[in-house]
Amino acid sequence: MTGAGRPVDREVVDLSHPIVEGMTTYPGIPGPTLGAHLTFDESAAHYAAGTEFSIGTISMAANTGTYLDTPAHRYRDGDDLSRVDLARMVDRSGVVVRARDLVAADRAIDEARLRSALEAAGVSEPAGRAVLIETGHSDRWGTSAYFTDHPYLTDDAVEFLVSVKPSLVGIDSLNIDSTHTGRRPAHTWLLAAGIPVVEHLTALAELPDTGFRFTAAPPAVVGMGTFTVRAFAVLTAD
Repeated sequence: MTGAGRPVDREVVDLSHPIVEGMTTYPGIPGPTLGAHLTFDESAAHYAAGTEFSIGTISMAANTGTYLDTPAHRYRDGDDLSRVDLARMVDRSGVVVRARDLVAADRAIDEARLRSALEAAGVSEPAGRAVLIETGHSDRWGTSAYFTDHPYLTDDAVEFLVSVKPSLVGIDSLNIDSTHTGRRPAHTWLLAAGIPVVEHLTALAELPDTGFRFTAAPPAVVGMGTFTVRAFAVLTAD
């Protein structure tokens, strides 16, 4: 806010997929069901003339749309949504790793590619930052192609990220891990290190490599390891 109480102009980029009735986020996970606890018509009799309200309901899996994974998603004794430090997920200086060319190649983002992209962005040490990996796979959102041949991190890329200690890691792909086997090294090692993972991001191409603040905060649900977020970036002069 300015001294006069007026908001300062700034650009906000929405990085989340909208939640739509029946949508498929990941094969096998049921789509959300929207309903109403109270409709405008039903509320009219309870309030003064011309005053009415609507209260909606939603039934959905926690892994719907764009969502954040906490350690409790992978580990029985891991920190859940209510225990992960909010500062890890809110107003973090961000860097975008450009890996779009890999969508048409082998899809595996290894340490060398990750280091090269970070150096190209002018960030050799991303400690404390939100590292967002742009693969372009989100362009396929809403099509069957989104569920196949998705980009992912290799073991050495994950080991590198754990060593440099980012605040969180996000990707605009179906999964940060390869889904062709039962192994999940990114989820296993990042979450063991307390580094949250955000999956199914979108619009990363609209961000600069650096110079933005990233937020992806879920509600503090006790006992739950993942939840949908409204991920967004605020462009700055960072």
